[in-house]
Amino acid sequence: MSDEITPFRIEVPEAEIADLVARLQRTRWPEPATVDDWSQGAPLSYVQDLCRYWADKYDWAARQERLNSFAQYRTDIDGLGIHFVHVPSPHPGALPLVLTHGWPGSIVEFLEVIGPLTDPPAHGGDAADAFHVVAPSLPGYAFSDKPAGTGWGVERTARAWTALMARLGYDHYGAQGGDWGSMVTTSIAQQDPEHVAGIHLNMILGFPGPDDGEMTEVEQAAMAGVNDYMQHDSGYSKEQSTRPQTVGYGLVDSPAGQCAWVLEKFWAWSDTDGDPVGALGADRILDNIMLYWVPGTGASSARMYWESFNNPPLGPVTVPMGGSVFPKEIFRTSKRWAAHQFSDIRFWNEPTKGGHFAAFEQPGQFVDDVRAFFRTVR
Repeated sequence: MSDEITPFRIEVPEAEIADLVARLQRTRWPEPATVDDWSQGAPLSYVQDLCRYWADKYDWAARQERLNSFAQYRTDIDGLGIHFVHVPSPHPGALPLVLTHGWPGSIVEFLEVIGPLTDPPAHGGDAADAFHVVAPSLPGYAFSDKPAGTGWGVERTARAWTALMARLGYDHYGAQGGDWGSMVTTSIAQQDPEHVAGIHLNMILGFPGPDDGEMTEVEQAAMAGVNDYMQHDSGYSKEQSTRPQTVGYGLVDSPAGQCAWVLEKFWAWSDTDGDPVGALGADRILDNIMLYWVPGTGASSARMYWESFNNPPLGPVTVPMGGSVFPKEIFRTSKRWAAHQFSDIRFWNEPTKGGHFAAFEQPGQFVDDVRAFFRTVR
């Protein structure tokens, strides 16, 4: 296996974009839901509006150029081609930092924070807070290869990321993640503590311990959120963790289907007052969806659930940890619950605005929290 790192550019043929537009124009739409809200899923008119914009106004050529303004590469690790963004900082002493996205996200989540993280003075910050940023695409996502066999779950992905950081020459680094990225980041800390300066998470799985006593109001609200998720919001995960291949047929064949599948989670999990397109922008949401549609990853991205949904990395973590619990996060936890797993919590913040897609929704707050935590471990 070669250790070669090769430059990569996103170059989607015009014929593929023409096919996308034709598929959008030929969409066979279902009837509207029998309710006037999102309780049965993404409303017909909302999805149609975004798909109409996608077909008629979305300028992929310009969006592709923006994506390609961030240096991207591919390399083979453990038999799989891994796609990643790598933006070194111009400042001496910068700390290498691997950022890991989740589902239904992508490296697009991090585009607004790469500049402030790598070059703080250019964004009103201090050079002492600089990072060399590495942002890989998960196996089966975007332009990373689709695994042809089983086994590419959280632990193997984390092992690949530690190999990637070593291949880039980074023997002392930090790690950050949310959603699956949180699980991968936690596993990195468990597998590579001698090289990891610390980890920052913006989705933390924390659970009550046997000696915790009565739950606080925050903890009661957290448990209520878990119950609501299980009753009203977990259907996607059940499907993807049990039958990812089945759901993949529709997602890879229908751009409207892929759009609705992703869009509904941006509605449910983002702090956008029920209007993710209005708050986050149609172009930015479609940039993210394009990284599912173009490489056809509806099935391969779902397989992370099949591999790891019922086996999260809940073992002890001894490296320094920082946590940010945003108000619209799927799973909220308390610091004392987190402390059952993370023995060295150096930073804890509960911002007043933001949701599951922290770097995407609240890039300024995200950068502030990442900088604040890593100051404690530099």
